[in-house]
Amino acid sequence: MSIRRRRFCPACGGRFTTYERVQLRDLVVIKSNGRREDFDRDKLERSIRISMQKRPVEQERIDQMISGIVRRLESMGETDIASKVIGEIVMEALARIDTVAYVRFASVYKNFQAADDFDKFVSELRPNVPPND
Repeated sequence: MSIRRRRFCPACGGRFTTYERVQLRDLVVIKSNGRREDFDRDKLERSIRISMQKRPVEQERIDQMISGIVRRLESMGETDIASKVIGEIVMEALARIDTVAYVRFASVYKNFQAADDFDKFVSELRPNVPPND
């Protein structure tokens, strides 16, 4: 997904590593208030990593998920993408990997205000099992 290069600084003699990614097109995010801003992969990555914090998921799997989301956004054919679409794609990906991370992300994305919001959301995740008598 990225190219790793070892570089050398002729001025100081130091060696360092850079990572390069292919970007198919410049994406613009359209916020819910109509404001437009450039798509920032790092912002997406930060929000996903926060929701995955202290979860038993390998970093490589998280990186693959983020790359897959970005590829999916770039291959949609549109340069303008609503933030709602991005949020839904992220939630879909998180739901497949880790339920707790999915609920964490959803709590921010859906702007939960009270414990009842969590309860309602989590109850929708549970399969419909009749209570035991």
